[in-house]
Amino acid sequence: MDPQRAYSLSLLFILSLLSLHSKVIYGDSSVLFLDSPTRQYLRLSSDQTVSLSPSEIGATASVLLGFAPPSTLSAESSSKLNEVLAPNPFDRPGALLMVEVTGAEDAQLVGRSDKSPSSSTLKIKVEGTERVDIQLPGEDEISMVSLNEVSSNAECSDKELSDYASWLGGSYAEDASQSLNGELLIPISNGAFMRLHMSERADREFATSLVMLINNMKKAMELHRVLTKSERNPAELMTGRFDGIKALQDRYGREGIAQNGMEVFVNSISKMLDSLQEAYHGPLAGKIVGVIAHRGLVDAEQENMFHFTVNTRSSARSLQQTKLSPEKIIIAEIAFVRITLAWITGIILLIATILGIYFLLNMSITKDTLLYSNVKLD
Repeated sequence: MDPQRAYSLSLLFILSLLSLHSKVIYGDSSVLFLDSPTRQYLRLSSDQTVSLSPSEIGATASVLLGFAPPSTLSAESSSKLNEVLAPNPFDRPGALLMVEVTGAEDAQLVGRSDKSPSSSTLKIKVEGTERVDIQLPGEDEISMVSLNEVSSNAECSDKELSDYASWLGGSYAEDASQSLNGELLIPISNGAFMRLHMSERADREFATSLVMLINNMKKAMELHRVLTKSERNPAELMTGRFDGIKALQDRYGREGIAQNGMEVFVNSISKMLDSLQEAYHGPLAGKIVGVIAHRGLVDAEQENMFHFTVNTRSSARSLQQTKLSPEKIIIAEIAFVRITLAWITGIILLIATILGIYFLLNMSITKDTLLYSNVKLD
């Protein structure tokens, strides 16, 4: 064989392998829907994984929020949604807790969520590498809360770490000489504990980011209580992203501590979801669904998997400033001319009537030929 040809074939084979490997790495994404324990909004499939495209996942989220799916959704995709969603279109949760986690393996995410104390899960495999585009109506119809937004001077404190540890049944030993330098113990399965040292950069990033995420969820729960007392009844969407697992993997690898961190993360989200479901009391009890998304190999600077598009509506002022069409302009001109002519005619008739009455009252009697036509005057 010609050496040049053999080199070309070898190069083509290597490029094909690299392309396939890249597709497998970046296409390994999944989404878990955590259904309500008191209500059933999803057709659960515990024995197999459902495959949906990013657009179908976005349409599923829109329907769960109580909105109609996009008009561009095909008939085949609509039939897939019917296989995933509960058949009652009048009973939707209207609230979603959506958290994207980076760095976790798909098998770890599924396994840990199945062992979590929360409700049943629906496992969905993402077909493709595109982002999940979720179309939402106007801002008045939905309340969006970002779980990653913090103020410029916000910082996780030792007290917040201690409160978080107690919330999960663990403990936090503070360092009296320096803040955020203690030891955090979090219970995991089989009676063991995950030990995190705040002096380690990866441990601190994992713990503080998870505590801030949970605290923002609690603030969102307070916002829900405020909305329930108001006249508005918008759909509620809480979104966030967690990169703490990736920080542990970069420091310790994918085994051991990183796996324990995945279990702590899922347990925290599940426990917080249970608290949110309790907050939806009365007729709204349990009307919230959790969504945990995992995307293949992601960098910290890469864009989020979920992308939200809010349809803005024109205000009253912008509607008034809109230019009229030529047909509407002609109709307006005709109406203006008719009204003007009517007013002018009315004014002329009014003036003529007043003048007639005035001259009639001041005319001498003998000049009235109608009244005295048969009278002969000397």
